[in-house]
Formats: sequence, C-alpha cells, structure tokens
Amino acid sequence: MAHHGLWDYDLPSAPNLIEIRVNGQPVKAIAQVSKQGFVYVFDRVTGKPIWPIEDRAVPQSTVPGEKSSPTQPFPTRPAPFDRQGITPDDVIDFTPELRKQALAILEKYNHGPLYTPPSLEKPAIMMPGIAGGASWSGAAFDPESGSLYVSSITHPYAMTLSKSPVPDIGYVGTRDPVETIGGIPLWKPPYGRVTAIDMNTGDHRWMAPVGDLAKDLAKENPVLQKLGLSSLGRPGRGHLLLTKTLLLVGQEGSTNRESTETEIKPEVRDPKLLAYDKTTGKVVGEVPLPRNATAAPMTYMLNGKQFIAVATGGANLPAELIVLSLP
Repeated sequence: MAHHGLWDYDLPSAPNLIEIRVNGQPVKAIAQVSKQGFVYVFDRVTGKPIWPIEDRAVPQSTVPGEKSSPTQPFPTRPAPFDRQGITPDDVIDFTPELRKQALAILEKYNHGPLYTPPSLEKPAIMMPGIAGGASWSGAAFDPESGSLYVSSITHPYAMTLSKSPVPDIGYVGTRDPVETIGGIPLWKPPYGRVTAIDMNTGDHRWMAPVGDLAKDLAKENPVLQKLGLSSLGRPGRGHLLLTKTLLLVGQEGSTNRESTETEIKPEVRDPKLLAYDKTTGKVVGEVPLPRNATAAPMTYMLNGKQFIAVATGGANLPAELIVLSLP
C-alpha cells in the first residue's frame, strides 16, 4: 500500500469481505480502506486487484542520505474518498481576505500532492494526516446494494525534520497541527465526511458531511457568524452502523484535556448519533448523546424491540454504554 513509508500510512482498520459483481460476474472480494484516502480492492481468492493499481511517480526526498521510493501504488478505482495533497486551489474561499490569509500561511510549508516527503527546508504538510483519511473506524458494506460506506476526516499534520542528538541517526521528525486562521482550517470543507461507493463499478454514489465545525468556529469568529456557514463537517472519526434502512454515524470527540488553573475537564464536541438515508446520504434524524462515540454502535433485538448501543467516552472521559430504543 505504500513503498518506503515516510508518512505513518499504515493500514488503519480491518478490511471488509464483500461480494460484488464486476462486468456482470460475481466476485468474492476484499476491500481495504486507507489513511491515504484509497480503497484497495482485491479478489480474495486469487489476490488479484479488481481494478488496476498503477505505480506512479511521486515527489522525491531532498534530505541528505534519504532515498525515497520513486513511485507509489495508486488504485485506478474507486476514486479517492478524501482530500489528497494540498495546492493553492485547495485553500478556503469563504471570503477574499480569508483566502489571502490562507495562501500566506500555506507558503510557510512544503506542500504538494499525496506522498510529498518531509524536508529540511520547511515543515511538510501530510494530507491526509496520520489519522487519515480513513481511520480505525473503518467502513461498512451493504450486501444488498453493493455500497461501501467510508468515514473519513480531513485533518493533515506538518512534519518537521531536525538533526538528531543521537549519534549515527541523521534526523528526527516531529508532527504538529497545521497553522489555522483563528481555528479556521486552511483548506476547503468538508472536514469530516462519509462517502458511499458502488463496489460493483467503483463509482462514488454520494458524499455527505458529518458533524459541523462551523458551530465551534462561529462562536469566536465574527466573519463566519455573518456568513452563516453550515454543514462543514467536523474532523472527528465517524463510527458506523449500517442497518437495512439507515446508516448511523457516531462521531468521536477530542481525547485531549482542557486545562485551567483549578481543574482539568474533558472536552466533548457536538455529541450525537446521526441517521442518514443510505441511498441518498440525506440526514433523516439525530439523537443527542451525553458524550461522543468511541466505537461502532451495535444493534440487537430483545422481546420484539430493537435497541442501539453506543460506546462513549475516550482517553480522558468516563466510559459508558448508552442504549437507545423507541418508546
């Protein structure tokens, strides 16, 4: 999936075993989502790619002593499900002034297409970041429609290289968030999304934002308040539950602590369970949660009633199972 990994692009989740029809023929396949924003699809009997995977030339490292791979594997289908790399065309255009500020900040970084390597000259933007693209929340597959539903985030990091203090180790890398404009990301939304992909053809069926960073940003940013932006998505892992009629998504909150001089309190952001029409991607309902989801919800029947259980909490939050049902 990656030659000579310099970006922490290990596979984030278990693959999906799927049964699809390709050119009219039934195929038992395996689909692997990735931090890079690709879905790699193979015949699970033979290991042969369902669609060609091409080795393409990528930017090369300029670090003394580092020889990066000249090529990387690119699936020809499906198309990427999240943003890959960043150029001036990708920065925000909410207002001309915000775009100007974003372009000025972007010039502080080494940036370019997917697989742009770390360098010594400037911090290098890794887009997607170390948490994806896709992350450990993985994907869900619908055997009836042949759709794969992938949750992903647009949340890059900047890699900075410096001389190592340890003998015989040339350089060490540190990762930091990319600078923002008062909390506003440099790149266009959505910042969290779910994408439905037809695995019989490799075509995208729909994409929908998950969460809304606009609510957080508007509180402290008068410009965004005036613009009335919404549905920007929020860069939190989306944990999926697919049923016969709905796609349910519970977003993860931050697992960092917010500190004050007198207390340490957990951070909870926009905690709710969202229900999407799995055919169109339209939000058809939402249920507030006491805190953010941390794993895929599950559903079960008991005495003729359906229940949905959601694991909530996080590294610094109380861990609880929240169970929902209709009255």
